[in-house]
Amino acid sequence: MSTIDTPDDHDDIDGIEVIDIRSGDRSTPFEHRVEPVSKTTKAIKFLDSHPDVQISPAAVRRIAFGAVEPGLLEDVRLERHRVETGWLSVISYRAYTPLLSPAIENDRLLDEAHYAADPDTSDHQRVLAMPTAHDTNATLVYADAMDDLLTAIDRASKRVRENNPQEVGRRIVERPLTAVPSTFLNPGLHPDDDLNIVDGNSRWASCTAGIKVPASSINPTTAKDPVQLLPSHLMRLPLTERRDLVRDIVKNAHRDINAATGASKASRAKRDQAAKLLNAMTVPVQVIVGYTDDHPDMGMRRFPVAVRSLLMRMNIGVKPFDASSQNGVTAEEIVTALFDAGELGDDAQAVMDVLLGRTDITDAMKTLGLNPALRDLRFTFVVQQLTRKEPRLNAIMAAKLDKRRLQVSHRSGPIVELGLRSYSSLPKETMASVRTALDTGCLWQALVDHEWTIENIDNDQAVDDLLERADNDDISARLLLGVIAMVTLGTSGYLLAPGGSAEQIVGGIKVMRTGVGTVIKTVLDKKEGRQVLADAIKRIRANLRPRWWVDGHLVERDDWKGSDFNAHLRLAANHGFNPKGYQNDPTDTELEDEALTAFQASVATAATNLDDLIAMRRKNGTTNQLPWPLVEPSFKQLNYMDKDLARISEGEPR
Repeated sequence: MSTIDTPDDHDDIDGIEVIDIRSGDRSTPFEHRVEPVSKTTKAIKFLDSHPDVQISPAAVRRIAFGAVEPGLLEDVRLERHRVETGWLSVISYRAYTPLLSPAIENDRLLDEAHYAADPDTSDHQRVLAMPTAHDTNATLVYADAMDDLLTAIDRASKRVRENNPQEVGRRIVERPLTAVPSTFLNPGLHPDDDLNIVDGNSRWASCTAGIKVPASSINPTTAKDPVQLLPSHLMRLPLTERRDLVRDIVKNAHRDINAATGASKASRAKRDQAAKLLNAMTVPVQVIVGYTDDHPDMGMRRFPVAVRSLLMRMNIGVKPFDASSQNGVTAEEIVTALFDAGELGDDAQAVMDVLLGRTDITDAMKTLGLNPALRDLRFTFVVQQLTRKEPRLNAIMAAKLDKRRLQVSHRSGPIVELGLRSYSSLPKETMASVRTALDTGCLWQALVDHEWTIENIDNDQAVDDLLERADNDDISARLLLGVIAMVTLGTSGYLLAPGGSAEQIVGGIKVMRTGVGTVIKTVLDKKEGRQVLADAIKRIRANLRPRWWVDGHLVERDDWKGSDFNAHLRLAANHGFNPKGYQNDPTDTELEDEALTAFQASVATAATNLDDLIAMRRKNGTTNQLPWPLVEPSFKQLNYMDKDLARISEGEPR
């Protein structure tokens, strides 16, 4: 709870003073006073006519009405802030806190937000669609229904009040907030515009935490008890009524200060509470009022990308994004940048919609030839798209990830966060376990080194056909099989992060303790492993336990939990499946591999035998040379082997 909610309990604490926030003459006693509307006329005229102010008249009016000293806006200087895609034009002033609204997003509430890409998601707590660009103004455009926007904003505001309270009230807020004009396509009966914060939500939430107003002042009702002010209360009010509410709050606070004249603890507590409220009623703010793209032909198209990049700095001094949220924001920046650069192919809009997963992807998945009902197919599509080796794609990803050289491990975080949007309705604890497993590293180098494509593997026969091609050394099929299997096993709890008691489960034998991607890659190289992975895809999709390879065939393990399957898969990655036969005949390539292994083993055995002979001669003190006729057959055999091996081998690197 913010300090502005807590009255002083000790008699020896000095009283809290109302801080003078005027910028000009301070010779007269200070008192908060919301300026009359007539004082905003010149500021509105100046901003409306400024050639670099690219916002609507309604947004200009909101800025002027919210300014503590509107006269300072009459000739305010515009500043230019550099972003990756161009320049943002910004004005700075001090604003009344309730005339700003928090950010319209709920991506950081990963344990609560449900994405439309998840077939099981509910309308309640569904993540909001990304804002789009206005045709001509530096304004974010939101298409969601107003009730959905307000619900999300209230939930986020309550969360930051609880998790990241700020010290406001004893002092005024000195670090500026950043805001941007917004407009709503489906406002219903509410105002269709606002000024929304993109940096400083925790400060705003703490400033407003102590404001309690009669319920009737924000929503006609018979309730008499005051309620805590929420963003939705403010965003429902027309601008003039919202400003009148601010005036009433300020007047009532001064009334409380003037009325509590006594020296008692109760009187001082009342004065202090009112002083805290007045000190929290204003904040420094910089409002984005214009945007110039590095490529003029783009117009305002990339304005949302420029603004969204500021989220990466959200509360950086106090409470930075956690890794998952940061990866989610970075992933969206990567996808939108690829879209803008024309790197998403002929069906670019469908590809972007499927990758982001914010809106209903049914039609987009069908456009791409994929079954929209299968979560694992969308996740696999995310992996495929963001592991492509195109130079321009890699350059964009490296820039967004702030990496000089893009490595396969760098791609993992954004891929995981986009992929998991298909599973956002999973229970909180389950999602945490799945994210932990995939964050250990869900990729392997072959996914980047080789071209592979996504196919509509949506039934058992398609899985069997994919397995057959994978067994016949079709690299694309093998990689596709591995990714789908990794997704199905990982998201269902059968492939876990390394750790725990895996060795104990398998009898004390060392298992492979690497990321899940490496485990899948290793198992995928074994014929039995491919059998197990393909069968797991079919079984898990049918809500059945995956089977295990025993004595040449797959068997059910009804007593196994996810940790049992995970431990045995990691064991097999390290030591193989101990096969005693194949469900299908081995391929020619696998037979060749076995023959090479047998040859190399025999050479190693021969070398060991020769070492033993030499050691025995030394031990016995034997110095005479072996007769040529005795060793000639071995020399000739070694010479023939050397030539034969050279004919089927690459030359030795120099």
